[in-house]
Amino acid sequence: MSNKTSISGFLLLQCADLREFQILHFVAFLLLYLGIVSGNLLVISAIVLDHHLHSPMYFFLMNLAIQDVGNVTVFIPKSMANSLMSTRHISYSGCVAQVLLFLFFVASNFALLTAMAYDRYVAICNPLQYEMIMNRGTCIQIIAMVWFTGFLYSVLHTTGTFASPFCSNIVNQFFCEVPQLLKASCSDLYLIEMGVIVFSIFIGIGCFTFIVVTYMHIFNAVRKIRSVQARNKALSTCLPHLIVFSTVSLTACFAYLRPSPDNPSNLDIAITIMYSVAPPMLNPVIYSMRNKEMKNAMRRLLGV
Repeated sequence: MSNKTSISGFLLLQCADLREFQILHFVAFLLLYLGIVSGNLLVISAIVLDHHLHSPMYFFLMNLAIQDVGNVTVFIPKSMANSLMSTRHISYSGCVAQVLLFLFFVASNFALLTAMAYDRYVAICNPLQYEMIMNRGTCIQIIAMVWFTGFLYSVLHTTGTFASPFCSNIVNQFFCEVPQLLKASCSDLYLIEMGVIVFSIFIGIGCFTFIVVTYMHIFNAVRKIRSVQARNKALSTCLPHLIVFSTVSLTACFAYLRPSPDNPSNLDIAITIMYSVAPPMLNPVIYSMRNKEMKNAMRRLLGV
């Protein structure tokens, strides 16, 4: 295929050739999807319905759960449908939508984690002015900026990815992943997307540095707290966020900083699943296990 106008769709990677394994793939992804959606919806419901959780930290956590549900909904149902119908096809517009929405939720997620670090910084390092600084209006402005940043980032990335004509409609991944799409490009226009990627790396490094420096100040402030109980309470609100941020950063770096093979192996597919599915799956567990208020809210919600 000489250019993108002649491409009506793409062929995704089929995780299995045998019908039995395709059904197994469908069932595995179905259980995974239901588990992720159920866990995050439980977090959202607990925060919305429990007035004890009507604070900035849990408002941000609710948005994180919404992002996690949106993230996995972008590609898992399509992969399940392809396995069930024994097909590899995705339409051109469907592929564009996958790239746009996946990057939207991923970028929003990273921006939100950065905002959550600032929230913890104000709460621990400047507790007397916390309610004044992190008021309702400020929280809404922060969330609006988070979602807008994610949208702008995804539009830039998607435009750069699909600006170049494609010589092939083969995508060696089970969803439309940007690195695999760039390999199918057949003109120098893909350099636009490479420029966006380089720019994104600098932004990512800036956010990472901000979070690291913020936690240096937080741990220094926690170290000065004399009460052991108060110190443990402060750490209990920080550790879940730090674990989630580390999970997102490590899985993304592991997936994207290594060379992308032309013919992905089972290990490469597993790595892709890890960075795209592991954070949304683990986030509800991490916040539920490490946060006493969230545990109590979920018990009241479930009636146990």
